[in-house]
Order: sequence, then C-alpha cells, then structure tokens
Amino acid sequence: TFQNQSIDYSLDNGKTWIKYSKNPVLKNPGITDFRDPKVMWYSPENKWIMTLATKDRITFYSSKDLKNWKKESEFGESEGAHGGVWECPDLFPLKYQEKTVWVLIVNINPGGPNKGSATQYFTGDFDGTKFTPNSSQTKWIDYGPDEYAGVTWSNTGNRRIFLGWMSNWLYANQVPTVKWRNAMTIPRELHLAKVKNEMYVTSEPVEELKLIARKGVIKTNVTVSKNTDISRLMQQSVSLPCRINLSMPQGDNFSIILSNNLKEKLIVGYDKESNQFYIDRTRAGKSDFNKEFAEKHFAPRIAESKEMTLLLIIDKSSIELFADGGLSVMTSLFFPEKPFDKIEINSSAKVLFNSIGYKGFDSIW
Repeated sequence: TFQNQSIDYSLDNGKTWIKYSKNPVLKNPGITDFRDPKVMWYSPENKWIMTLATKDRITFYSSKDLKNWKKESEFGESEGAHGGVWECPDLFPLKYQEKTVWVLIVNINPGGPNKGSATQYFTGDFDGTKFTPNSSQTKWIDYGPDEYAGVTWSNTGNRRIFLGWMSNWLYANQVPTVKWRNAMTIPRELHLAKVKNEMYVTSEPVEELKLIARKGVIKTNVTVSKNTDISRLMQQSVSLPCRINLSMPQGDNFSIILSNNLKEKLIVGYDKESNQFYIDRTRAGKSDFNKEFAEKHFAPRIAESKEMTLLLIIDKSSIELFADGGLSVMTSLFFPEKPFDKIEINSSAKVLFNSIGYKGFDSIW
C-alpha cells in the first residue's frame, strides 16, 4: 500500500475534525516510503515547507495554502547514515552567536551507532528551496540504544523542545512490560555548540523538571576511591526516580553503579583511554527476550574542555545521560527483577569531583 499526504481541518479549535474532500493533497510518486510529514511556516517567502521522509532521503515541498504542493528539492541520497530507512524528519532554525543555523533531524532504522534505531542530524543552511549541510560528519542527537523517532514541538516560542520515543525496534515489541509498552524520553531543550569548528546540537532536560524535584543535596570537593555509597555521602536515602549531577576538574575513569540485593547492576561511566562514555546493562536484569539487549553501549566524548560534567536522569527502568552540557547524550532501558535501591560511585584510583549532587523526583502521576 502506497502512502499519500492528506489533510483534515477543524472549525472548533480541534474538538472535531473534517477530512478535506479533495484528499490526498500530495500523491505518492510510486515509492514504498512516503511519510512522516513535518510542516513549518517559512516566513521569508510566506509559504509552508513540508519535510517528508521518502525512503532513503528527505524531500522538501512548498505550498501557499496547504492544499497545492510543489516539490522543491531532495537531500540525503549520499549524506549521513544509510543503514536503514529514513523516518520522522524535522527541519528548524537555531541561533548560534546571533547567526541562524538550520538543523535537519532524520531518524533511521536500523543503522544507529549502537545498533537498531537512532536519531541523526545535520546542520547547515536552508534557503526556502534546498538544505545545504555544513559538514560531512554523521552526527547523532543520542548515542544510546533507546531514543528514536525524536522530533520537536512547533509552539514553544524561542525554545526548541525535543521528545524521543524511548525504545528500539530491535526489541520494542518484546520488552517485559505489563501495563504499557515503551515510554517517551524526558523533553529536551536543544541548542548549538561549536567544537573544533564543527557545529553540534546539544540536548539538556527541560527546566520544568524542577517542578517535580525534591530538595537536593550537593557535596563539593569530594574524593572518590573504590566504592562510595551515594546515600552515605548525601546522608539521606536515595530512591528512583532521581537526578545526579557530577562535575570533575578533569575526565578520569569512574563509574556509577545502580544495584539491588539480587546482584543485578547497571553500570554507567567514562573510560579515559578510549574517551568514551558507556552504559553497561549486561547484568541489569531481564534480557532473555532479545539476544541483543544485554550489551554495553558507548558514546564518544565530544567536548574538548578539561572539566567534565555529567547529568543523569534515572528512573526505575531507564537512564538518560547528558554529558558536557548535552554534547554527548545516551538513553538506555533496563529491567531489573527488583528495583535498584543502591547507587555507588566507583573508581580504581582516587578521583576528585568538584561537586556531586543528588535530587529525588516526585511522580508525574
């Protein structure tokens, strides 16, 4: 079955919807994948731009009235990762030092940096007709195994807020859940940063998380060697969900271990030699539902700065890692038989932290 683009409209602020009588407004040219339209208003030329996933590339269309569409250009036949079909695109501008840079998000399945589904992006220029990238590098908004189909809202003013689906098509239909299957990531605010003349998109949890945050504890100038129990360090019991912030004067080998009395553990850390962050869920609980689930996943450290920061949002079956202001991001699921109730910081040598912060969250339910 070929996919076409059609429209519905509402005359009562979205309470009810009417299908346009002359659908489809954009007919399929004869390809199997012709989907996931993201429509935006392009004010310099007073027209709508549709960014459409068309098999192994993106096609841009324009319209003055949302009913009559003209093909403008294609992008991506020879750019980016092509391990799978291109899906869920998004095109939007971001400011970097008062200059406008355009970002094109393209989700791909399979072909991600840690197998399966993932979200790649391109930075460059869009002139109302075509997108021109400013780099030949393939970049990922999230290197973890469990962020996919991420796109942004269109009604958040000057903020650009991104939300991803927290799973992977390698095992999304097999995960050992009961009431519902799979969730969404924490909403993330996107910005731009430059490292070695390369432009990167950074992601950080939205500030609104503070609305469900409990009073936290911050310890400064902490030296860690071997295992340091977070609850002892903070002098309070820890529970999930929570937020942990770390700041180091320089990147040294360390790990954060979540565990329970069944000897299940999830290990998150940084390896100085390879200059990579990692999430190791090989012993983090249930994994027999898929042979590729219990693995150790990696993300490069992109930042060049000596000082390193790490922010972790940890829930009962997920962890979201934001390093160096969101330059390196990872999202991972895990399914322990019992909830993790112990969190330790581990290092084989003495490691100095400028600060270690812990903050619990109330449920959003």
